[in-house]
Amino acid sequence: MEKTSYTISQLAREYDISTRTIRFYEEKGYLSPSRRGQQRVYTPSDRARIRLILRGKRIGMSLAESMEIIEMYKPASGDEAQLETLLEKVRQRRSALKQQQKDLAATLKALDEVEALCEAAKQH
Repeated sequence: MEKTSYTISQLAREYDISTRTIRFYEEKGYLSPSRRGQQRVYTPSDRARIRLILRGKRIGMSLAESMEIIEMYKPASGDEAQLETLLEKVRQRRSALKQQQKDLAATLKALDEVEALCEAAKQH
């Protein structure tokens, strides 16, 4: 059975992030915990948002991009628009990474050539 509430410390431990990070998300308006005295009380929805933000971060999305996609989710109307947007972001990210991979390969090749020239020059 899923818990109905979480403390900031519980979420920080679960996702291996700092409480400061969670408070930052709260300041940005991405999380809306209630209060029990001085303690912040987070819902399963807040927990899911943190998980999705961190997943977006792992694949190279900005916080704003992650939130754009998260905010698109409307259970009543389905999630096709959200999925299409996410697919486009994933494709763009993959394309950028493939280009970076090509650029790195070219740089490594150039470094190998310079290294070989230096080694040859040392032999003379």
